[in-house]
Amino acid sequence: MTTWHSKIVGVVGVALCALTFPVHAQEVWPQKPIRLLLGFPPGGGSDIVARLIAKPLGDRLGHSVVVDNKPGAGGNIATEMLVRAPADGYTLLLVPSGHASGAAMKKSLPFDPVKDLAWVSTITTYPLAFTVAPQSGIKSYADLIQKAKLEPQKYTYSSVGVGTAMHLVAEWAFGEAGVQITHIPFKGGTGPLTELLAGRVDVMVDTMTLTASLLKDQRVRAIAVTSPPGISPVPGVPAIADQYPSMVFESWLGIAAPANTPQDLIEKINKELRVVLAQEEVKQKLIAFGGSPAASSPQEFKARVEKDIRNLKKVVQDKKIELE
Repeated sequence: MTTWHSKIVGVVGVALCALTFPVHAQEVWPQKPIRLLLGFPPGGGSDIVARLIAKPLGDRLGHSVVVDNKPGAGGNIATEMLVRAPADGYTLLLVPSGHASGAAMKKSLPFDPVKDLAWVSTITTYPLAFTVAPQSGIKSYADLIQKAKLEPQKYTYSSVGVGTAMHLVAEWAFGEAGVQITHIPFKGGTGPLTELLAGRVDVMVDTMTLTASLLKDQRVRAIAVTSPPGISPVPGVPAIADQYPSMVFESWLGIAAPANTPQDLIEKINKELRVVLAQEEVKQKLIAFGGSPAASSPQEFKARVEKDIRNLKKVVQDKKIELE
């Protein structure tokens, strides 16, 4: 080989080494703890789920996953922190389905609710439940609809706030049935249950994660869920979609990363989440909490978010609900 050829080979070799170095550096991720942002305070349902998956996920990745509660603005403070974080895989967000209802209700947001996040995977899904007091004269969902048609605007339902998924989904469901049932909003807390049991509200609409323990203790009685047709987590209680097929809504919790996070990191986190969600202990705890393990592909998760925002925006427009 001539000297000229040797120099060319040497230069090419150095260039190839330089090109391969970043790839090798990415392959050893993570090298430090990962922060899992959560837009709600400790002790709530989403916090329980975050901590349930953080430990086994950290074990799988070889570095701890630390839950970092940043409550406020309906979860948007944590989301904005995620959007502004480096897209290096060291900052994640536990996203609730309230992200979709918030996007449907807000006049403006400091971020794009779809494009500014990299959607990793859903963790769990669970329907909303329509419940009544044990002594209520409302025997079933069909009975509620029939009564509401006979006496328009006599009946009431509660949610944990205007613009929440519970509010918008209830309006969607009652709209499908062609009835007017008056919304009584609360700012979270025990108000909805207290008023239901006192007979001052006829129906309570909330997630299965809250309702599951109330049903177990027989403090309330379920009349419907928002699961897909033919599916219900409550034996003997029908899905609204059995009669109104388009009326399907499942709350969810999932993991997102900042937009532009390298795809290989997204896929790695997704792969390890799938392993965690397949663990029997994790599965059983999610089921006991009223949900179902629900790993998804990044593409499936993104499509779910887009569909929920689209459906809830239509409810807001159809019902002329004032934007916030």
